[in-house]
Amino acid sequence: MSSSKSHDEIWEEWRDLVNMAPKELEDWLETDESKSVGDNESGESTGHKSGRRIVKIKRTNKDEITDDQWDHMATVVGYIKRHLSQGGPADGVENSAWRYSLMNWGHDPLQEE
Repeated sequence: MSSSKSHDEIWEEWRDLVNMAPKELEDWLETDESKSVGDNESGESTGHKSGRRIVKIKRTNKDEITDDQWDHMATVVGYIKRHLSQGGPADGVENSAWRYSLMNWGHDPLQEE
């Protein structure tokens, strides 16, 4: 997927939306809750696989990010924005599949801005 946004635009949105630290995301991806959400026909959901890529990107210097990683960053930003626009469940966000799915993509909606 090629983005029409510049790397600077993607970087700004990425920094705003991907609010979990690499270690925090890595630890999350090990939980049963993380593995319980998303499409799971291949044994690992798209979001879970994405989370592992996000950890790697977050540990890469900005000037060493590959075109493939920039494309993934744009995909992540788009996913988080779409998911957030749907709004969380009315009966509480904390233990919801909605939140767990977002967390697999590196965004915890309960974290302070």
